[in-house]
Amino acid sequence: MRAAFLPGNRRVDLRTLPTPRPGHGEVLLRVKASTICGSDIRCIYHEHLGKGPEGYQGVIAGHEPSGQIVEVGPGCRRFGVDDRVIVYHISGCGVCNDCRRGYMISCTNEKYRRAYGWQRDGGMADYMIAEEKDLIALPDELSYADGAQVACGFGTVYEAIEKVGVNGNHSVLITGLGPVGLAAAALCRKLGAQMIIGIDVVLERLELAESLRLCDFVRTAGPHNVTQIKQLTRGAGVERALDCSANPAARVTAIRATRKWGKIAFVGEGGTVDFNPSPDIIHEQKTIYGSWVTSTWLMEELVERLVRWNLHPADIITHRFGLEDAGDAYALMASGKCGKVAICSDEELVPL
Repeated sequence: MRAAFLPGNRRVDLRTLPTPRPGHGEVLLRVKASTICGSDIRCIYHEHLGKGPEGYQGVIAGHEPSGQIVEVGPGCRRFGVDDRVIVYHISGCGVCNDCRRGYMISCTNEKYRRAYGWQRDGGMADYMIAEEKDLIALPDELSYADGAQVACGFGTVYEAIEKVGVNGNHSVLITGLGPVGLAAAALCRKLGAQMIIGIDVVLERLELAESLRLCDFVRTAGPHNVTQIKQLTRGAGVERALDCSANPAARVTAIRATRKWGKIAFVGEGGTVDFNPSPDIIHEQKTIYGSWVTSTWLMEELVERLVRWNLHPADIITHRFGLEDAGDAYALMASGKCGKVAICSDEELVPL
C-alpha cells in the first residue's frame, strides 16, 4: 500500500509498505477520506514541535480518517466487514477515568495513549489499522468525507458549543474561519443562533463563510472588531463567542465583544492571550471555557444530529486530492487559502 509521512520542513514523503493485518480487537480499513487538520500543519508539517511521547513519532500521517472495514481481527464485538466507520483520533488505554468517560484525548496512561497520525499509523494511506473501541458507525446518509471531519473538526466545536450552550436567543461571534470555525458556524446555524458573526484575516475564508451562508456578517480581523460587533448587536455585544484561531488579538476580541453574563469558549490550539481580568471578565460576570476535542459518546450524538439536520460536513471541503498528490494537498492547507482539504480514494475522490 501507499502511505504518506511528514518528515518536517514542509515535506511529504510517499512510501510503499506492506498492507498490515489486524490483531486482536483491531480492524483493517480501506481509507476512503482523510482530511488535513491545522494541528498537523502547525506541529508536524512545518516542523516537529511536540516532544517526547506527545510528539510525532515518524508514523503514517493523518488523524481524521473514515473508511470501510475490509478485515476484522479476533475479539471484535460490534463491527464487521463492509461496515462504514469513523475513527476517533486518539486511542487510549480504555480503563482510566477519562477513557471511561469517552475522552481518550485526555487518557492518563502514557504507555497506551497514542494518537493516530502522531504516535501510531494514521489515515494518509490506502489502508489503516484501527482499534474497534475507537470506531464510530457512519450512517449511509453521510459520506466518508462527511465522516472524516466528525472527530477532530465538527466534534471539537460541537463539544465547545455544548459547553457554552447556543440557541435561538443568542448572537454568536466566531473568531477564526478556518475549517474548525466554519464547522462552528454550520453547527450554530442548525442550533438556531439568531446572528452569526465571523472574523478572519484571510479573504478566501471570509468569502467561503459568506458563500455557504454560514455567517450573517463577516469582518476582516483588525483593531476595530469589538466596535464593529457592538454596532451589529445594538451596543451590547454577543451572548456567545468561540475562538477558533488561537490568535492573541482574536481571543481578546472574543472576550471584549461578549456582553455581560456571556460565555466564551477557547477552542484554537496554541498561542497566548493578555487581558485584564477585572474589567474584561469579573465585573461583567463572563465565563471562559477551555474545550479540547470531544468524547466518543458526544461524537455518536453528533453523527445522529447531522443526519437529522441534513448537515454535511463535506460542504466545507474546497479541495480533494488523491494520495499521490498529498504534497500539494498539505501545501494548500498550509497556505490557509482554502476551506477543508481532503485526501480521498474511490467514490470520494470525485463527489457526486
